[in-house]
Amino acid sequence: MTTITLKPRKDESVRRFHPWIFSGAIAKIDGHATEGDLVRVVDCNGRFLAIGHYQIGSIAVRILSFVDTDIDTQFYRQRIAEAYAMRQALGLTNAVGNDTYRLVHGEGDNLPGLVVDVYADTAVVQAHSVGMHHARQLVADILVEEVEAIKNVYYKSEGTLPYKAPVTPEDGYLIGEAGNCTASENGLKFHVDWLRGQKTGFFIDQRDNRALLEHYAAGRDVLNMFCYTGGFSFYAMRGGAKTVHSVDSSAKAIELTNRNVALNFGDDTRHRAFAIDAFKFLDDIKDKYDLIILDPPAFAKHQSALRNALHGYQKLNAKAFEQIRHGGILFTFSCSQAVNKEQFRLAVFSAAAQARRQVRILHQLTQAPDHPVNIYHPEGEYLKGLVLYVE
Repeated sequence: MTTITLKPRKDESVRRFHPWIFSGAIAKIDGHATEGDLVRVVDCNGRFLAIGHYQIGSIAVRILSFVDTDIDTQFYRQRIAEAYAMRQALGLTNAVGNDTYRLVHGEGDNLPGLVVDVYADTAVVQAHSVGMHHARQLVADILVEEVEAIKNVYYKSEGTLPYKAPVTPEDGYLIGEAGNCTASENGLKFHVDWLRGQKTGFFIDQRDNRALLEHYAAGRDVLNMFCYTGGFSFYAMRGGAKTVHSVDSSAKAIELTNRNVALNFGDDTRHRAFAIDAFKFLDDIKDKYDLIILDPPAFAKHQSALRNALHGYQKLNAKAFEQIRHGGILFTFSCSQAVNKEQFRLAVFSAAAQARRQVRILHQLTQAPDHPVNIYHPEGEYLKGLVLYVE
């Protein structure tokens, strides 16, 4: 196995169990490391630090273990079993009216580069590193063996692996075939398109935030911007909203939203959906809505885009503040990992000041607990949300 030696004093973060080693910390590489290979990491005195997957780029090693151990079938089996046990403890695996949850959340479950979402009898696997791409069939086999409900495993990594990686991944079933494309969350049903949809087909991380929105929806006129599959929309409808309007620039997303609303509420005239650019739609909605959800895609996937992202969040929220009714409630989110909580909050506060509205914080939100944050990896807290009362 190739050995990577770190520069003096560059081992401090590893000793604090941070799961990433950056390329600038490396003094030398003994041997030839190909992207996705397992490598041993030692300090400048040759003392063992960690084992992980090597990759080309700023993050050079994603650490799998801080103990000198074999990264074999038993290793993956134990890590997946531990992740499943936590979801059992959360009450997600056998909950009535819920067959949807995230089973593996990368660094949060000590399997960096691996994501596994469960929809009824199908697990959707995503690799974000070449090392996890190489382990995909092993992971699939273990999932079926360890989790009784899983019958099919679909691999979806064409869009998540590093674009310069020397692999040509193909999406497809590793085990089984087309499973149940209808899943349940908190008693509501939705169609899942893991073949063509974003991410793994649904944004499971917003589960608890959707449930919170339901409690605020009664009697309100609701606008769900960037609706994607309509999750917030059908929760608002169950919560007793007077009207619900769903907006997304994607016609396919609007089609899926309409199908999901119909699946739960039939031909309910309270709901309408619009395929239109969000900023254009927000130009002229003065006093039409008293509950607005802003859940845009990531404005900054990398630190280099941070400044533009913060400007985008400020502009978007300012439009909502200008248009929402007095006494309205705004659910606003950022899923950009490069944007931290303080930066997002400042962008929203600046938007409120720009719109000259009095605003109070009701809730500060994050991702659902099946998307755990490794305490040694605070970057894992990627979803930031605020619930605001606008006077």
